Amino acid sequence: MIEFDQVTKSYTQRGARPGGPVHALHEVSLSVGESEIFGVVGESGSGKSTLLRMVNALELPSSGAITVNGVNLAALRPRDRRAQRRRIGMIFQQFNLLANKTVLANVALPLNLHQRLGGLAERGLGSRERPGADAPSADRAREMLDFVNMGAQASKHPAQLSGGEKQRVAIARALVNEPDILLCDEPTSSLDSQHTDEVMATLLRVRAEMGTSILLVSHELDVIRGACDRSAILESGRLTGIAEIARLQARESFESYSERARKYLEGDQE
Repeated sequence: MIEFDQVTKSYTQRGARPGGPVHALHEVSLSVGESEIFGVVGESGSGKSTLLRMVNALELPSSGAITVNGVNLAALRPRDRRAQRRRIGMIFQQFNLLANKTVLANVALPLNLHQRLGGLAERGLGSRERPGADAPSADRAREMLDFVNMGAQASKHPAQLSGGEKQRVAIARALVNEPDILLCDEPTSSLDSQHTDEVMATLLRVRAEMGTSILLVSHELDVIRGACDRSAILESGRLTGIAEIARLQARESFESYSERARKYLEGDQE
């Protein structure tokens, strides 16, 4: 599904001291299987986010090769690369939702952009909109919002949502194009424990019901251990090992923060 073969990513910094380029990644080789949740852990500056961005060719390798579904995105023409990226969804630490659009419009946005900038042009219609052109996108967006249990919030704006709700909307948006792969860049680092559990439960459901491969970057070891099958360990841009995850027993779920806090503080939770 995803293959890194001796991948190095180097940068030359202006005004840097002599000694050659800086390696964000150095000769990294790993593979992510179909329907696998694969983690990437490491300290800040270890190369985690660089590795993630290279999967959808937002960063290109200085040497080595990356193949996704058997395709080397770096070798494609820009137009073909954009088409391949539609098969890769991505969610971010800060949600990246548009504040002036409703939840439904945020989730439908990738479909509408593809339709207007790609699909219509391919049929010789330029960038003109047709009456009802967005209706299929809205239907698909509602389906994904229902999947992440956010259908009731479709008419709200992001400012009216909690952090966990925003991230579930972001997951719905990432899934609306039915990607084979979902890239997650620190998806829970700005959330409290209750909302972290909600987001991770959603990702586990994505894998279970859609068969999506998930590449999950996080510095939170408990998140990686609670969700992933395997995890790469990065240090200073080098792959120091791939851990087979000893899966934790599923944590008890709670209806509210108050219920969770009481359970923990009263000492009933290990």
